[in-house]
Amino acid sequence: MEARVKVTIRCNVCGEKFVLRGRREKGSIDTGFKQCICNNSNDLDVEEHSI
Repeated sequence: MEARVKVTIRCNVCGEKFVLRGRREKGSIDTGFKQCICNNSNDLDVEEHSI
């Protein structure tokens, strides 16, 4: 069973912040997040919080 986690993603380009729920699978977290609204997909800070 995958563990549910809360993830905070902050864009280092425009400063936008996203709070998502995801699942921990095989050492990575799957939230479905692809890119920020400013089209940045690489320069992101990701913080994981247990629910």
